Amino acid sequence: MLTFEEKKAIIDTFPQLTAKDVSMKRVNYHFEDSLYEKTVVVYHLHPNGNGFVFVGDLPGYEANEKGLVNIREASESELRAAIADSIRYLSDKTEEEVIEQEPISKEEEWRNREGQTLLLANEDELWNVYTGLNLEESFESFKEAERYLLEEGFRPK
Repeated sequence: MLTFEEKKAIIDTFPQLTAKDVSMKRVNYHFEDSLYEKTVVVYHLHPNGNGFVFVGDLPGYEANEKGLVNIREASESELRAAIADSIRYLSDKTEEEVIEQEPISKEEEWRNREGQTLLLANEDELWNVYTGLNLEESFESFKEAERYLLEEGFRPK
């Protein structure tokens, strides 16, 4: 198990986070650029090594009803991954915000949380979605293509 100091040193490598002391020598780390009211990424990091990372409803985590996953027994790589996922989660645009944006003119990369990318391109009055050089789907409107990509977990890069 990582010590409090080791966890703090790992968390401090994320320049997007701001430490704020709370009661009983615990520390919260906030992501001030969050697109949501929720800004706490690391919650109640305690000198005994216990603490939580907010992961919301991200797949791959066993979070509690508040979207927090316990990091008491987390390895360095698990802690880094959870924090990075939390920051991405809090900085992604909501589906409504993405849908309200203007259509792209030519082409645009879309990425999911696993790092996979798709290309959305406007060609001959169609909106085509490509995986590499392979055509995956074609749509008659930007809105249809956008809705498909959002449903598949992709966001504009």
